[in-house]
Amino acid sequence: MPHKVDCCSKYFLFGFNVVFWIVALFLIGVGIWAWFEKGFFDNLTAISALPVDPVIVVNGVGLVMFILTFAGCVGSLRENIFLLKCFAFFLSVIFFAEIIVGILGFVYKGWFSTQFATFVNKTITDYRDDPDLQNIIDFTQDYFECCGGVGPDDWDNNIYFNCTSTVMVNGAEFTLVESCGVPFSCCTKPSGDHEVVNTQCGYGVRDKIRFTPAERVAKIRVEGCISSFEGWAKTNLYTVGGVLIGVALLQIIPICIAQNVVSDITAIQARW
Repeated sequence: MPHKVDCCSKYFLFGFNVVFWIVALFLIGVGIWAWFEKGFFDNLTAISALPVDPVIVVNGVGLVMFILTFAGCVGSLRENIFLLKCFAFFLSVIFFAEIIVGILGFVYKGWFSTQFATFVNKTITDYRDDPDLQNIIDFTQDYFECCGGVGPDDWDNNIYFNCTSTVMVNGAEFTLVESCGVPFSCCTKPSGDHEVVNTQCGYGVRDKIRFTPAERVAKIRVEGCISSFEGWAKTNLYTVGGVLIGVALLQIIPICIAQNVVSDITAIQARW
């Protein structure tokens, strides 16, 4: 029976939580800054049109991390059984929830693929409405060298890139400059080309009258991002697996240490 709480476990848990507590504060700070930059607090109803605001995800993750790590910090430093048990319990709930989602994703792969495709198409529709979504989509298309969810024609769902979209100006009808096009992130890049990005490279490229299929393939990527991501995951299976194992260990280790500290505290109190 221990005479005092193991110092290594206690201060390792404290240090571990301090690091992620600082990360949580950083995420919350970035999220709040992004909200102010977007003018979110000037128009609180604007978010309703989006499938999910990336800033809310950042703030949500940051807030959950802040609460959990704060409980872990204070609980380990003050040897508070209640806070340590809360920390271990809720971290365990998150861990097992991730496992359940992973299992369901494997069993119901078709359903999740359909929902993911619906989500991608929704983000394409709102491409110009939110700068965060726009940046995420551009980064995704550029990194995975893809265009649209299933293919470039998905961009017809966006009013700015729709082939039939027009605007009325002083009673006259005009075709949008981006009509029947795709974002610049869909464009192919010449090898060794590090010059300024041509943001107009995708204008009108889906127009079947102006461009032949061969010319279109030469100008933009034609593979959809869903299939491109699936191919990337299969190619980098070991990397993905390593990241998932790392994330799991970051949750399992503090849970075990917190339980160990609780056991020490309980054993000491039993001697009183």
